[in-house]
Amino acid sequence: MAKKELTRCPWPADDPRMVEYHDTIWGTPEHDDRKLYAKLVLDGAQAGLSWKTILHRSEGYRKAFDNWNVEKIARYGRKDVERLLSDEGIIRNRAKVASAISNAQAWLKVMEGGKGSFNDLLWKYVDHRTIVNHWKDPGKVPASTPISDALSKELKKAGFSFVGTTIVYAYMQAIGMVDDHMDGCFRKAKG
Repeated sequence: MAKKELTRCPWPADDPRMVEYHDTIWGTPEHDDRKLYAKLVLDGAQAGLSWKTILHRSEGYRKAFDNWNVEKIARYGRKDVERLLSDEGIIRNRAKVASAISNAQAWLKVMEGGKGSFNDLLWKYVDHRTIVNHWKDPGKVPASTPISDALSKELKKAGFSFVGTTIVYAYMQAIGMVDDHMDGCFRKAKG
């Protein structure tokens, strides 16, 4: 008997890593503060590039950024920046490297600032519940929303960079704050 093919969103196409990412990670609610930081860096690195480009370098990022040790990244200096800018496993863009470091510093301020966790800062924007949208046409999915506008503004105020509203909305999708799987996709939440 032939195995039934799963119906999924069209964007992963036929790239096996993109399909695996779609099927196991994208849109899954994430609440681990370090993983939330890592995903923020990766989404910021995507600016001007395709997600496929970043996804295929995600392991390189993990290695280059000390296994996402945020406390260590926040202390990176000039030598670390030069090391990163010569690392072929990541996008070697000075502004994006500097952003990863300054975002680690901002993340630490949030974590140490008595305002709760990074998770709390993010998820309060959706009342700690995934917003389930119902899209039939991928062209109708917005690039930003009033919620991503407000979260972007708060992140910038807290010292984060590469957190414009479009990046923040893609981030919200990636970490499951928003479920934008197409109606009919096997990953679509029932809601």
